[in-house]
This record gives sequence, C-alpha cells and structure tokens, in this order.
Amino acid sequence: MKNIILITKREFLTQVKKKSFIVLTLLAPLLLAGFIALITFMFKANETQTKLSVIDKSGIFTTQLKSDKDIQYTFVPSETEKSLLVALKNVEDMDGVLVIPANTDNNLDALEKNSKLYVNKKLGFDAQMKISSQLSEVIKKEKIKKLGITEAELMALDQKFMIATENVVDKAKQDDNFAFGVKSGMSMSLMYIIFMFIMIYGVRVMRSVLEEKNNRVVEILISSVKPFELMMGKILGVTLVALTQFAIWITMSVVAATIFNKSYTPAIAQNAENPMAKIGGIKEILTLIFHNLLSMDYGLIIFVFIVFFLLGYIFYSSMYAAIGSAVDNETETQQFTIFGILPLILGMYGSFSIMNNPEGPMAFWLSIIPLTSPVAMVARIPFGVPVWQIALSIILLVIFTLGMVFIAAKIYRVGILMYGNKATFKELWKWIRTS
Repeated sequence: MKNIILITKREFLTQVKKKSFIVLTLLAPLLLAGFIALITFMFKANETQTKLSVIDKSGIFTTQLKSDKDIQYTFVPSETEKSLLVALKNVEDMDGVLVIPANTDNNLDALEKNSKLYVNKKLGFDAQMKISSQLSEVIKKEKIKKLGITEAELMALDQKFMIATENVVDKAKQDDNFAFGVKSGMSMSLMYIIFMFIMIYGVRVMRSVLEEKNNRVVEILISSVKPFELMMGKILGVTLVALTQFAIWITMSVVAATIFNKSYTPAIAQNAENPMAKIGGIKEILTLIFHNLLSMDYGLIIFVFIVFFLLGYIFYSSMYAAIGSAVDNETETQQFTIFGILPLILGMYGSFSIMNNPEGPMAFWLSIIPLTSPVAMVARIPFGVPVWQIALSIILLVIFTLGMVFIAAKIYRVGILMYGNKATFKELWKWIRTS
C-alpha cells in the first residue's frame, strides 16, 4: 500500500506542476465562456437586414406587413414596378422587389400563387422562410375574416392550451420549458465531460505504460515495486489530477452561480418561458440559468458525478493500462481499444433518449449496466433518480471495477515484461488464467 501511495503521489505531482495543467484548469472555464461568446458574436455578425421594396396591388398587405430587425419593407407605387426591376440589378441598398398582384376576384389562393419576389442576390434560408411566414399569416387572417371571424376571436383561436401538471408523488419533478432546457443542457454537459475525460486520461495511462515499457524503465521500477502497485499508482495518480480539475471547476461554477443568483427577481421568473425574446439581456439569461441550477439538488449531482467518474475512470483506465502493457507500439493498441470505446459511445448516444424520457426503460438499463452507467447515470441525475437506483448502479459498478482491476493486474503482471510477442486474445486469456 505504501508503494501505491508513493507512485500515486509522484504521478499526481508530475501532472499538476506542469504549467499546461495550471493554465488549462484556471483558464478552461474562461475559454469556454469566450468560445460561446465568440460563436454568438459570429451568428450575430452574419445577420443582415433584408431590404425589400413592396408593390402591393391588392392593398391587403400595406397595413399588415410590418418591418422588423430582420426584414425591412418599403411600400412603393405600382407604377414603379418596371423601373424597380430594371434598377434592381445595379442597386446595392435594395435586396429585392416583392410584387403582389391585384385581388380583383377576391381569390386569396390565386393571390398567394401569383405573388413573386425578385432578388439580386441569394437570400438566406431564414430570411426566405420569414418572408413566406409573414405573407402566409396575412393571407390566413384575410381568409378568416371572410368567414366572419373578428380579430379578437382569431386571437382566441390561436391561443395555446397550457395544461397544468401536478405530480402527486414528487411535485419537484415538474419543470417549465426553460427549467427543462437547463436540465437538458446540464445533462449533456456532464455526459460529455465524463466521456471525454475517461477517454483522454485513459489513453494517457495507456501511453504512459507503453512508453515506460519501450524505454525499459519498467524493468527498473518493478525491481522495487510489484506490477500491481505500479499499475494502481499510475491510475490513482491520474485520477486525482482529474478530480483536482473538477474540484476547481465545480467551485468556480458554484461561486459564479451564487453571484448571478443574487440578481434573481420574480420579474425575471415571469419570462422563464421565452427569456431570449422577452428579456434580451445576457445577464438576465445567465441569472435565470444559474437560478435554475441552484434550485436543483446540486449536492447530489456533484456527488454522483464524482463517484461515477472515479469508478468509471478506474474501470476503463485499468483496461487501458492492461492494453498498454500487452502491446509493443500504439498501432497494436487499435485491435483492443475498440472494446473500451464502444461501451462509452453506446452509453453516450443512448443517453440522448434520456432527454425525452428520463424514467424510461432505456434510461434505466443504461444507467444500471456498469459498462454504460458512468455516462448514462450522470446524464439522468439532473432530472432526478430514485436513491435505490443510484445505490444499485454504484454497487454493480464497484463490483465490475474490482473485477476489471483484478483482470487487468493479471495481464499487466505478465505483459509489462513481454517484448517482441504480438499479443492476441488467446494469449491474453492464457495470461489471465495462468499468472
């Protein structure tokens, strides 16, 4: 045990003392926020207002077609149609001419069919859809008016039915659309973090073992420590590195959430259904997001995240350590690493169904089966998971992790000193049985 602690300490200190670790740990949240802001800016920077000259010969659209930040409508006399179409080829401050024919026979279907938009460049898909939608809305209102329905009655017809739902077992499970979106975002984020860190740090362990084996450094090391102690020291050392990063990021997130939550007011809560449209300010949106995060049982979420990462990482990194000890170069690892990647990918993509039905059978089994539970359980936890399911999943994962460590140790014990012998599944099975 003493040797395991010494090797773990060495691996941990070697990693955390690197400048890259410090920079990545402290700046990663800021870089992520900056990346999101950059993407948002790029979308905003690519937005342009489409300027259209409208010739409305029907007289229906003049008062009903309104300009906004995306589309600017300028109504012009019908006599200018020919000159506008000629000038459209060379005019830069006009993107198109919308010609709406006369509604002589009161045939709205024919009016819709014969309307035409002339442009001098390719319009964006969103702009085309918005123009069509606005025109269709006007036509729809006119058709309803022909049926003798008033504007007030029309608004009443368009009003959505909002059903009030109450869970008699757990009222806390009921979320509005925004809260559900926040939980879905957190679910995907936790899932991807677990997946990426298990893959990145697992492969790091494999490469470290492979490098020491090729450099024959391991021959010196195992003269002082047992192969099992060396393998577990490496795994636990890298595990502590990842947990240190998580601890710092979780602390930063909780502090940021607490600061933003101080600005939370009931007025912001009233805009929870559509904060982008009704609030508009990024500060209010972040306040609402962080308030919803703090309203969850974030203590349980953090606990489940840490436990399942820890067990999942030990499980898969033991597998990767065994693979690194059994081969002589990275090319040979490809035939074995697929067994460590496929279950994680299956758990990750299978977890997308959790968003639609967090309590469904697929969500349950993915979060219980040890091969996929490190990814699937953290994807479920923001939506709420019964305690007995969490306990059952942890127990099964602990059993499978101990089993994998036992198997990996047997392979590692023999494979770490094997050179020039290409490992096969038959050979690995022989090592497991005889070592």
